[in-house]
Amino acid sequence: MNRRIFLGLTTALALLPLSALAQDKLPVVASFSILGDMVANVGGDRVAVTTLVGPDGDGHVYQPTPADAQAVGAAKLLVINGLAFEGWFDRLIEAAEYKGTVVVASEGITPRAMADEEGHAEGEAEADHAGHDHGNVDPHAWQDLGNARLYVANIARGLTEADPAGADVYAANAAAYLAQIDTVEAEVKAAVAALPADRRTIVTSHDAFGYFAAAYGLNFLAPQGVNTEAEASAADVAALITQIKDQSIGAVFVENISDPRLLDQIAAETGAKAGGTLYSDALSAGAPADTYLNMMRHNIVTLTAALQE
Repeated sequence: MNRRIFLGLTTALALLPLSALAQDKLPVVASFSILGDMVANVGGDRVAVTTLVGPDGDGHVYQPTPADAQAVGAAKLLVINGLAFEGWFDRLIEAAEYKGTVVVASEGITPRAMADEEGHAEGEAEADHAGHDHGNVDPHAWQDLGNARLYVANIARGLTEADPAGADVYAANAAAYLAQIDTVEAEVKAAVAALPADRRTIVTSHDAFGYFAAAYGLNFLAPQGVNTEAEASAADVAALITQIKDQSIGAVFVENISDPRLLDQIAAETGAKAGGTLYSDALSAGAPADTYLNMMRHNIVTLTAALQE
């Protein structure tokens, strides 16, 4: 046999397993970037993850595309947050005629009830009509790293059911990821413990950090409710400005998914400085919050740096 032909055949045969492996990866669709990162960590090389709402995207107001329906239709597993975060997902599943398994990553978590949504009445009817109403439940459960452990367990279970042959891989990946979560949570707790008790109040764009506040002993104030479609009322903004002045709150923080103009107005009227950007509902396209754990690290570093000044 001609040597060149022999080498070509040998190369082609050597590449076949790689091609087959790529095609054999479990196709998984995650609803938004934070979940996509979690699925990738647990699934590793056995999964091909498609994320619908990408970095810096707002899952509250997302409008699915035909390409999303195609991805869902081809998936073997869907992973969503639940807690009414993805108000658009049922319509997408119906459009895609998806009949497979849906993993609700927040399953087993005790939902945080919103104490008072009355102040966010403006825009509420519009939000309900658009299908993004969360009722009285805060969907941002991933902001508590303790809850993230349940997310990982639910994702690992879903992957194992969809791909039993990968059970050992998913278990090992989940265990390694949980160890990383433990490390980051220890860093968060240590950073908060170093803050004076009177320097633990934060003003941010919308009410996305309730689980974080409850878990780690901080107080978050927001002019906007849980839903980014619901506009803050003039009364809410005025009350918040008064509170910032009365409590001498020194910094306000904008979120990567929010319009900064309202916080700019509040900062101008109170003299509070801009403390930096926090990441609540979406990762960043690159640094500093390109993974879930990097996001949590960035947020606590940004918060404590401003609160210590």
